[in-house]
Amino acid sequence: METSTYEKRSVRVTILSRPYTLLAAGDPREVEEVAADVNDLMLSIAAKAPNADSTRIAVLACLHLADRLRTLERDLSGLKQRVDRKSEEFAEILEQLLESPGET
Repeated sequence: METSTYEKRSVRVTILSRPYTLLAAGDPREVEEVAADVNDLMLSIAAKAPNADSTRIAVLACLHLADRLRTLERDLSGLKQRVDRKSEEFAEILEQLLESPGET
């Protein structure tokens, strides 16, 4: 049986000075990069709210990331709509050109 690219591997990361061992599919470097981004965000939040405990910091980080995700999803939806409209416009132009090949 061949080895799956989705085989889970153990990846060690540190977030807010706490080590975590994660099982992750794919490239471990991607997991490390994501963990580093989460760590940076949580450290930034902790610096602005020095009396907040780690749970509060994690919740605030989750809310921040959820907001970013929602914004990106809206942006992606808008881009898809623009691409769909342009595709329709190009299809119409192509149809017109194919219907009248003698005209230039």
